[in-house]
Amino acid sequence: MNKPLALKLAPNSLKEVIGQTHLIGKDKVLTNLVKHKKIFSMILYGPPGVGKTSIANALANDLGMTCRFLNATINNKKDFDIVVEEAKMYDGIILIMDEIHRLNKDKQDLLLPQLESGLITLIGMTTSNPYHSINPAIRSRCQLFELHELETQDIIKGLNKAIKHPDLKGINITKKAITTIAKLSGNDLRYAYNLLEIAFYATSNGAIIDENTITNINNKPVFFSDKNSDGHYDVLSGFQKSIRGSDVDAALHYLARLIMEGDLESIYRRMSVIAYEDIGLANPAIGPRVDAAINAAERVGLPEARIPLGTIVAEMALSPKSNSAHLALDEAIKDIENGSVGTIPKHLKTNSLDYKYPHDYKGAYVVQQYLPDKIKDRKYYHPKDIGYEKNIKEIYEKLEKINQNKTTNL
Repeated sequence: MNKPLALKLAPNSLKEVIGQTHLIGKDKVLTNLVKHKKIFSMILYGPPGVGKTSIANALANDLGMTCRFLNATINNKKDFDIVVEEAKMYDGIILIMDEIHRLNKDKQDLLLPQLESGLITLIGMTTSNPYHSINPAIRSRCQLFELHELETQDIIKGLNKAIKHPDLKGINITKKAITTIAKLSGNDLRYAYNLLEIAFYATSNGAIIDENTITNINNKPVFFSDKNSDGHYDVLSGFQKSIRGSDVDAALHYLARLIMEGDLESIYRRMSVIAYEDIGLANPAIGPRVDAAINAAERVGLPEARIPLGTIVAEMALSPKSNSAHLALDEAIKDIENGSVGTIPKHLKTNSLDYKYPHDYKGAYVVQQYLPDKIKDRKYYHPKDIGYEKNIKEIYEKLEKINQNKTTNL
C-alpha cells in the first residue's frame, strides 16, 4: 500500500511530537503519565492536523500497551465487541477512537462498563467541543485535553524533518518554499506534509522546488471551518463578537473567512441578528441598511458580494451599540414564564368605553394604566445614553415625569 508521507512521519514517542508544549515536555501532564507508566481515559480535542492521533499512538507506544483503533462512525457494534474480548485476553487495552462525538447509544452502553472497570482505557479524538457534543456519561469518565493550533514555526520544524525522509531523497527545496508551505497549511501539519510530498513528485528529478512551485500547486491557505462543526460556529461567534466590540479590523477578518467559505447565508443571518441584538436603538437605521446590503449582495453574487458586505460590516462595527430593547423584552418574557401576568386592565379591553384615545389629547399622549395591576409598576426598558437612543431616552424620561406627576398629557 502506498502510505502517504504524513503517515510515515507520525511520531512513535511523545518526544517526537511537534507542538502541544502545554501537555508534552518536562513536568507536563502527558509526559509525566508516561514517566509514571500510568494512563487514564481521555479525550483529545482540537482542529485537524494538530496531532491528536499522533499523541494517542505515541502514548500507547511509550507505555508499551496493546492498542486498537476504531472510528465511532465507521466501525460497528461487532468491532467494539471484538475489542472488549481482546481487552479481556490482554488484561487491558487502549482503545483509540476517532470521531468520538458520533458514538451512538448502543456502542456507549457496551463501552461504559469496560471504562468503569478499567479494562479499556479510552483515548477519544474529536474536532468538536466535547462539552457540547460528547455524551456526559462518556465525558465524566475521561480527562479532557485541548490541543492548540500549531504555530508557523512548528510547521517549519516538521517540514525540515520531513525533507530528510528517505522517500524524499534528492529533494532540492528552498527555505522560502518551506515557509510558503507552512503559511499555506493553515497550521495543519498533515496538510503541510501532503503539500510537500506532492511538490516533490510534481517536479523533475533534481529540480529546485521554490515558492512558485508551491503556489502553482496551491495558492490558497487552508483554515479549519467545517460548516457542520464547531470551527464554523467559532468563526461566526468571532464575527459577531468583533462587531459587538467595535473592532472593525477583526470583524472584516472573520467576514473574509466566511466569504472564503462561500457561506453567504450564515453571514446574512448573523448580520441581521447583530443589527437588532447589538446595535438596536443606538442606530435603528442599521436594520434597513443591513437588509439593503444583503439584497445587493444577493443580486450581484460572489465575488462582488464582498463589496456591499464589507461596507455594511465596517459600518456595523463602528456604529454605537445598545442591547436595551431586546433585554427589556427578555425581562418581559421571564415575567410571563414565572407567572407574573395579571389581568388586562378593563379600560384596555375590546370596545371599552373607558379607554382614553391618545390622539384626542395634546401631544397624542394621555396618562392611563396599561400594564396589569399585578405588575403595574414593572420597568423593563432602561434606555442608554448613546447614539440615536439619547433622543429616545429624553422622550422616555419626559413621559416618566408626566406619569409620576399624573398630569393629563404632553
